Amino acid sequence: MNKESGINDKLGFWSIVLLAINSIIGSGIFLTPGSVVRQAGSKALIVYLIAATFAAILAISFSAAAKYVTKSGASYAYAKAAFGDNIGFYVGILRYFSASVAWGVMAVGVIKSTISIFGGNPDNISSVTIGFIVLMVLITIINVFGQRFVKLVMNMATAGKLAALVLIIVAGVVLLLISGASHQLTEVDQITQNGQRIVPTLTTTGFVMAIVSAFYAFTGFESVASGSDDMQEPEKNLPRAIPLAIFVIAAIYIGVVAVAMVLNPRALMTTKQVVAISAIFNNEILRDVILIGALISMLGINVASSFNAPRILEAMAREHQLPMSLTKRTKNNFPIRTFFISEALALLVPLAFQYNLVNLITLSAMVRFLGFIIVPLAVILFYFGKNKEAVLPASKNIWTDIVVPILSILLVIFLLINYNWQTQFGIVVNGKVVGVNWYAILMMVFGFIILPAFMFWLSRKERNK
Repeated sequence: MNKESGINDKLGFWSIVLLAINSIIGSGIFLTPGSVVRQAGSKALIVYLIAATFAAILAISFSAAAKYVTKSGASYAYAKAAFGDNIGFYVGILRYFSASVAWGVMAVGVIKSTISIFGGNPDNISSVTIGFIVLMVLITIINVFGQRFVKLVMNMATAGKLAALVLIIVAGVVLLLISGASHQLTEVDQITQNGQRIVPTLTTTGFVMAIVSAFYAFTGFESVASGSDDMQEPEKNLPRAIPLAIFVIAAIYIGVVAVAMVLNPRALMTTKQVVAISAIFNNEILRDVILIGALISMLGINVASSFNAPRILEAMAREHQLPMSLTKRTKNNFPIRTFFISEALALLVPLAFQYNLVNLITLSAMVRFLGFIIVPLAVILFYFGKNKEAVLPASKNIWTDIVVPILSILLVIFLLINYNWQTQFGIVVNGKVVGVNWYAILMMVFGFIILPAFMFWLSRKERNK
């Protein structure tokens, strides 16, 4: 492969923007806005705006790190450069495990949604397993064709999901203009079901939990730089592309939720449909188009995950912290070994927990929070030149390299303090915690202790050879 061909295979600025959008917009905006509205009521739009602001602040920290370190691996590469081999290794293994499990979670979401849409039982383990294997074969075929094909599929998927979301906004506005039927946002708080108000009295804790719920719809930006070796001028493009993607997504999310709240808030909050946002429309054709858009969105984020996760492991191998054999690529630039390891992990971990999304999401979220603290700290070290490894001589900015990272750390601590840990690690029945969720606890121990310890032993054994 000649140099010009290699450059053309890499992701340019707009492909990075689309990759970021594709990595962030998944099933969340199609499936979960009803739960955010149920928690926050008429304040839901403010909640999404605050969540977007949180995400943008964190994204600026990750973008600042990207101008100092352009190696693949994202959080791993930044942590290793700032804190040295050991902390970098630990963060890398955690981030890789989280990315692979997150890929599995999103794959389960695609399969269960597809099964439900076509009238099947999404809780049937055999059906989900078969669907999982079929999906993974499809994603493998897409990746085997090389980065150009992956880039084409991701760009098409991103365009498809954006088209579906824009359709929701446009169709909603048209229906409002034609029918004249609308609801004041304050009326959302008064809607009842079975004689009781759906939206509870808003407390500080409830408001914070709503923000946390909405914030998860913006996560994914932290993995965009994982494949920076496969991007054109990542030190210039990443710091501009990620915040731009957050801005575009925030505008779309707020527009979609606003239309839903004004058009048919009751349906949004009470529907049993898998793709909750489609329930606001009575037209079956329109609902079907939105359902297809939701599936395209979920497929797209699976492809994005299949691009990001293997490259974290590959980046660690290139730094000689794992066997160099993991860096092997095909003639189409496909990271074959790390891909299949990641794919196996994405399948086996959800299968081991019988596709229980709650337990899997908990672990993935926790590891992300760790990265949200480590990376801003790394940026501060880069600014003061206290890093353990050499970094690029990037232009320094006190606002993006000091003020924003400190603010990022304070925001993450605030979210962690106000997070409902009892619900996450408890068994909830009818809104009450009735027991301990040992599966979730076991998953945390495996992800934070057992796997890193095993990989560290493997790494030392390889180095000793």
